Amino acid sequence: MTEGLTSAEAARRLAEQGPNVVVEEKPHPIRRFLGHFWSPVPWMLEATVILQLAVGERVEALMIATLLLANVALGVVHETRAEATLALLKQRLSPKVRVKRDDAWVDGASENLVVGDLVQLSLGGILPADLRIARGQLLLDQSMLTGESIAIEAGPGAVAYAGGLIRRGEGTGEVTATGARTFFGRTAELVRVAHIESGEQKAVVSVVEALTVVNFTIVVGMVAYAHMIGMGVPDMIRLVVTAMLSAVPVALPATFTLAAALGARTLALQGVLLTRLNALHECAMIDVLCVDKTGTLTENTLSVSGVWAAQGSDVLGLAAAASSPAGQDPIDTAIRTAAKPNGLTVTKFVPFDPTAKTAEALATDASGQTIRVVKGAPDAVGRLTQDAQAALEGFTAQGFRTLAVAAGPPESMTIAGLIAFSDPPRKDSAALLSELHALGVKTVMITGDAAATAATVAKAIGLDGAICPPGQIPDTALPEDYAVYAGVFPEDKFRLVKAFQRGDHTVGMCGDGANDAPALRQAQMGIAVSTATDVAKSAAGIVLTEPGLKGIVSCIQEGRSSFQRVLTYTLSLLINKCATLMVMAAGLAMTGHAVLTPLLQALSMLAGDLVTMSRAADHARPSPYPNRWRIRNLTLSAVPLGLFKLSYCMGVLATGWYYVGLDPDHMRTLTFLMLILAGQANTYVVRERGHFWHSRPAGIMIMASIADLAIVTSFASFGVLMTPLPLAIVGGLFGSTVVFALLLDALKVRVFRHLRID
Repeated sequence: MTEGLTSAEAARRLAEQGPNVVVEEKPHPIRRFLGHFWSPVPWMLEATVILQLAVGERVEALMIATLLLANVALGVVHETRAEATLALLKQRLSPKVRVKRDDAWVDGASENLVVGDLVQLSLGGILPADLRIARGQLLLDQSMLTGESIAIEAGPGAVAYAGGLIRRGEGTGEVTATGARTFFGRTAELVRVAHIESGEQKAVVSVVEALTVVNFTIVVGMVAYAHMIGMGVPDMIRLVVTAMLSAVPVALPATFTLAAALGARTLALQGVLLTRLNALHECAMIDVLCVDKTGTLTENTLSVSGVWAAQGSDVLGLAAAASSPAGQDPIDTAIRTAAKPNGLTVTKFVPFDPTAKTAEALATDASGQTIRVVKGAPDAVGRLTQDAQAALEGFTAQGFRTLAVAAGPPESMTIAGLIAFSDPPRKDSAALLSELHALGVKTVMITGDAAATAATVAKAIGLDGAICPPGQIPDTALPEDYAVYAGVFPEDKFRLVKAFQRGDHTVGMCGDGANDAPALRQAQMGIAVSTATDVAKSAAGIVLTEPGLKGIVSCIQEGRSSFQRVLTYTLSLLINKCATLMVMAAGLAMTGHAVLTPLLQALSMLAGDLVTMSRAADHARPSPYPNRWRIRNLTLSAVPLGLFKLSYCMGVLATGWYYVGLDPDHMRTLTFLMLILAGQANTYVVRERGHFWHSRPAGIMIMASIADLAIVTSFASFGVLMTPLPLAIVGGLFGSTVVFALLLDALKVRVFRHLRID
């Protein structure tokens, strides 16, 4: 048996193996900051800023640069969450330890432990590394790593994992793994590398890519035509800047963030905290929810689940007499909680003996008779009767941990009964599963506990389906394969979440322990319950701040409402942006002049964004099924609606140029006012699946529209920053916009009926 290492040997191994910590590679802060400027949306914004500065539009350039910096700041904040999670995990690996060096026990830092070290283990301590028990008998609580709700007995030769809590006993252990090579360290490493591109990120990139292709084609054509008709270089630069401004979805990231922020405020009132704003939009798309058992679906407290009594014995009362009146043993606590007073007076108590696997007591009853009570493992207490054996097999089949109780005169004790223990389901677990099923979300239990125990809990909460047999989880696992995965380690949970994601599922993960942290980080929607460890809360995007699981349903419903807002905003964006560029191209071909200037386009962007961003607070009904970004269907919906808007705008421009005889300056004002009015009409039409009058917009959206229309109409009528239009033309434009809105609404209803875009 090992007697520890010498200081020289420990130093050699420390140099070879490295410290007992989780090593992380941190990119330089400046490099990390600059990395946020390297993606499609920033590229378009940066190019626009450069062109604006080139033509002297400093105010507009400053506005867009400010928005770009704000978005980068949000990205940096989100990125630091992984570092915070890793730091919390590392704290669990840094307790002080007593280690044997040079045949003497010394106190030291856990980070200096190496494989082969002999460490002392005592009550209430946290295991500093993976180790093998050398001496002593321990009761270990490893639920935070393995998910096993019941503490385990560990004697010489047993393997114990870093981060485990010693509930009872003392001993020594030989270190077998340190740092990132421990089970706990591997959990920390999984948290660091866990990453999933959110549906929102994919949607933004897809929208920007679609706009870039269309816009680049149109801009190239406009520049070629301008060169052909002899337009000067300065005017061509302004034309390109105007086109870039009209093409860049400046408000797209801000609108997504604002919608999530408003949803986060609503959820906060319901006891739900969003630690990552984009998690709200992911909630809308969740179609699979992986749920940890211990502490999430269950109470994570041991309680008496069943009693078998021989000849009417007061089994719980007898067991309470042989239980410690204080201490951290969860079994003794559960017995004392369930037992009722029975008149026994304990005269002698012998604590649990790991070798004998029993605890016992001498007591006197109300008549003064002496009774001996023994409580412990069934095979250690005494010979079981046939009925007792049948009861034991029944409890074991249900995954319960069972103790036997024997009592009677000291010389002639008999089996008094059996007591079964389990971690009971939360009272709201069954209701949660029912609501999730109604919302179209498949629930899968993932636990480190035994299959029999998991099956019992699954049956109690109404989770129907097969149980995955023990062994390697296949990389092609699908949610439909099994309802319960038992006996899994943190890397298994992490791998299972990734397997579901490869199957084109959007995955939510709900858990409470450090063992859940990698899966919480990897899932699109990581949820930590109110009793979760700091590690789990840091890894999750959503934290339930109040007891119970109802917050999960609230997240999904609010997420789907928010999704409807940003989805219809995105559709409006596709229609407006593409139509605006084509109007500019057609106007150039019609008049031989640019029908918008950079200043008018910047004003148009501000006016349009004032209304579209107010849609983040608009009324929206959550869908009864999981949402999904279907960019193809979204684009197909935008095509006929965009073409109809283009036809209307071309009709207005043709009327102003050919029929009314407006000059180029008046045509620019007409184009400016027309695009804003048509854009608002498009916004109100698209926000509703049915006819636009079927639901009332939010008050703030109506107020934003009124303010917007009052300002732009005044500017166009009185010639502020533009050439004034006659009131008759302004009034006629308002009337034609109403007709346009009604016809667009009729077309929209038909398009939405044939294309499912959400």
